[in-house]
Amino acid sequence: MADPLVVHRETRVAAPPAAVFALLTDPQQILRWMGTEAQTEPHPGGLYLVNVTGARFARGSFREVVPVHRLAYSFGWDGSTVVPPGSSLVEIDLIEQPPDGTLLRMTHSGLPTAEQCAGHAEGWAHYIERLAEVAAGRDPGPDPWLGRDGRD
Repeated sequence: MADPLVVHRETRVAAPPAAVFALLTDPQQILRWMGTEAQTEPHPGGLYLVNVTGARFARGSFREVVPVHRLAYSFGWDGSTVVPPGSSLVEIDLIEQPPDGTLLRMTHSGLPTAEQCAGHAEGWAHYIERLAEVAAGRDPGPDPWLGRDGRD
């Protein structure tokens, strides 16, 4: 049985793993699909910091970085007592799907409640869809979630 406090997403992306990896780790690339500010240091112990909606920062640190194949980083929200910075874990595997695609497999664990899981599942669905649009060479348009603070 699946753990009810874990978010799982699998999405096929029409781009090679290296392009998807860049969209997940390079601050300028991240801002093409999510956020208003980003600072990343994609190496173990390095900073993960993204102002996701312009109103709230996600903060953590990279735990595992295998270029073009795998990322793992701690995750939480600045100012949150429910999901504080670094309190949960995001793991992303990028699996090549010839001829020119990638299976993005994401797991977000360590969330404290079913309500938080549901909210994060909604967020991941929204932003992974936007990432897939950018990776396929399309413009996802303005993020309708800009300004949302999602405070707990």
